[in-house]
Amino acid sequence: MHTVKRTINGKELSIETGRFAKLADGAVMVRYGDSMVLVTAVAAQDARPDIDFMPLTCDYREKQASSGKIPGGFFRREGRPTTKEILSSRLIDRPLRPMFSKYWRFETQIIASVYSYDLQNETDVLAAIGASAALSISNIPFNGPISEVRVGRIDGELIINPTHDQIKDSDLEILVAGSDSSIVMVEGASKEISENDFITAMDFAHTWIRELNGLQRELAQIVNPVKREPVSAEPPADIVQAIDSAIAEKFRTQIRIASSKDQRSTLRSEIKQLAADAVAAVVAANAETYSDIKPEKIISAVVKSIEAREMREMILADGKRLDGRSTTDIRPIQCDVGVLPRPHGSALFTRGETQSLTTVTLGTKRDQQLIDGLMPTYEIRYMLHYNFPPFSTGEAGRFGFTSRRETGHGDLAERALEPFIPSEEEFPYTIRVVSDILESNGSSSMATVCAGSLALYHAGVPMKKPVAGIAMGLIMEGDRVAILSDILGDEDFLGDMDFKVTGTEQGITACQMDIKIEGLSVSVMQRALEQARVGRLHILSIMNQTMAKPNSELSAFAPKLTTIQIPVEMIGAVIGPGGEMIRSIVKETGAEVDIDDDGTVTIAAIDQASGDAAIARIREITRPLELGAVYSGKVKEIREGLGAFVEILPKKQALLHISQLEHRRVANVSEILKVGDVIDVKLIEIQPDGKVRVSRKALIPPPEGVEYVEESVHGPRAGRPQHGDRGPRGHRDSEQRGRRDSEQRGPRDSESRGPRDSESRGNRDSEHKGHRDSEHRGHRDSETGGNKDSEAKEHGETPAQSHRDRGPQEQRDRKPTGQSEGSETQVRGDNGGNAESGGKANSNDEDYYLG
Repeated sequence: MHTVKRTINGKELSIETGRFAKLADGAVMVRYGDSMVLVTAVAAQDARPDIDFMPLTCDYREKQASSGKIPGGFFRREGRPTTKEILSSRLIDRPLRPMFSKYWRFETQIIASVYSYDLQNETDVLAAIGASAALSISNIPFNGPISEVRVGRIDGELIINPTHDQIKDSDLEILVAGSDSSIVMVEGASKEISENDFITAMDFAHTWIRELNGLQRELAQIVNPVKREPVSAEPPADIVQAIDSAIAEKFRTQIRIASSKDQRSTLRSEIKQLAADAVAAVVAANAETYSDIKPEKIISAVVKSIEAREMREMILADGKRLDGRSTTDIRPIQCDVGVLPRPHGSALFTRGETQSLTTVTLGTKRDQQLIDGLMPTYEIRYMLHYNFPPFSTGEAGRFGFTSRRETGHGDLAERALEPFIPSEEEFPYTIRVVSDILESNGSSSMATVCAGSLALYHAGVPMKKPVAGIAMGLIMEGDRVAILSDILGDEDFLGDMDFKVTGTEQGITACQMDIKIEGLSVSVMQRALEQARVGRLHILSIMNQTMAKPNSELSAFAPKLTTIQIPVEMIGAVIGPGGEMIRSIVKETGAEVDIDDDGTVTIAAIDQASGDAAIARIREITRPLELGAVYSGKVKEIREGLGAFVEILPKKQALLHISQLEHRRVANVSEILKVGDVIDVKLIEIQPDGKVRVSRKALIPPPEGVEYVEESVHGPRAGRPQHGDRGPRGHRDSEQRGRRDSEQRGPRDSESRGPRDSESRGNRDSEHKGHRDSEHRGHRDSETGGNKDSEAKEHGETPAQSHRDRGPQEQRDRKPTGQSEGSETQVRGDNGGNAESGGKANSNDEDYYLG
């Protein structure tokens, strides 16, 4: 077992081999903090002579157990690679591929597995370092090492391999991979940094790349592997000479005539036929020597090399390109918006023979994408998807799945536009941008950025600035250098660099660079960035001519979002038991309703009426109870002798006491009301615990000749005991339960207010405290206070009324009058209570409040 270590940004980075996966050709465990990645490298023993490319496969996979999580979903195990895993796999593949011999034809597989993640130190750069280290200690030929680092910047200070929290505060996040002599890959995003800041970040990254490359060499020297020799695949010299003689002059002449992609495709077919005829003549003349040769493989490789040679020479010598442009010219651009009637936003961006049709869809909070990776599960509200169908290049091919290339290009365009997507507070929509590439000859990802910016403007998304992108190329032969603006597909394929830069007029927002050569100087990169800036400004000017600012109104087909705030304590009332209330709102109004923990409610509706209806329902539910207010409520329950329960607000019921039904004495509640009736009532009392009482009588004009004095409303009274706190009353005698004289009704002295004896407090024996028999629950004798006489039965008086000494008959028949000075104003009708109780029912009947 061998381990090498370095301190990076205050933390130890170690590479260990010899303990894990010992049967692989190369295996290392890379650790940084508590993040650990195992990377293995294996190459097949037999070559594949039937292919003409380097068969390299790189896979990066995250084990959710590494961060202490169990995967979601039905199977509870890792499924297909996530977007993060696909992008990380590309970050390994792209810098490694140029480091292999062009003749290596053995299947080679790199697998990086995350086994520990500390939620702070990112594992993608560790996987790339581990891949290079595993190849370096294996027997696989590899022209490395290479290393990869992440660069951040906080308050102007560059940071190597920043933590997850530091990345959030950084205005720059760039991944850089390179050898000792050159940068071979760049991928990242930034908040409008300048070209000079970009170069400074590259230099800073390269310093640490060399340090990590030295660490890998130290490990390789310890292991001291014996490398396999790649099988040479150089074609026979006489065949190469025959092809060159047959096609070089024709090709040299034709490429100097400005041509389209289709014209060059036709020329290439003619060239290949000439090459095939030349090879057939050589093989026929040497049948015995070339009996086992496969001419088609040789022809393809040799024609490609001659084509590259002639094209590169034309650009370097004449400054002229395949389509007739100079090195700085940008192809003609056409911008159109609103080309599709039903999507919420649409744009068609055409640059030369590259075309993107991009749509924008606005959704609600429910449309946000759930991300379940190593980090705690979270949601994103902005996403960009890129599709590259085979017809875009004039070819037939597999269709219907998202390739790694599509995922990578879509991610680049997504990050380019992201700094200018408005926050959820400013624009509470979920935003999905979809780019469909209809034609491709040049950078379609950069066309996606331009079309995406225009489509967002057309959709009415309040972006602060437009964003454009351009792809730069490079041709380098010795000291001769040509930097190409807006490269063609052939120039990407046959050139030395593909450098995509996106941004605004003020600076860079995203970049992606792949370099196929070693030794790219800082001065060349500066020239490329400056040329890209000029090209980007040209494209932005054309885009602004089409649409200079976002639409002020959204599409008629976009959901209308309204945000309101409700008290946090009312969230449960709006949701209802098991979500019953919120489901009923959605069903009845057709609007979508989402509630955040802070009480923010977002209502989404296709039409304004639907949204207004949902808002009205929510306002009604969360409306605070107001003393004296009139409510339209539904009768939910009738309880004879007591009254009715009326739902005055959703899930809020109040007692309509029998005494508050009408101005006359009411014997049976069902004579007036039935369950389901909708009536208007006035709120007359709110208890400290939230129980409420309403009156119907207060809203009915009194009979002719009857003087009606409105009962005052009662708010919560501080210090007043609730009925449930009075305790058992026991058997009070008639004197105790009868009407007190004026002396008894006045303030009690300390003796009278002191503790009552057991007799006066009516302590009940076990018989009284248990289940009362019919005699105890029914007719009580006059001595115990509450025996209902025949008159009480005749008038249908309630138990609450029978507990009161109603006094002489003329007193009971008296018309409603006001109270004496200083007392609470109330109604004293036939069913009314005394001044102290304010007309309330007996406490034994007051378990009516549901809050």
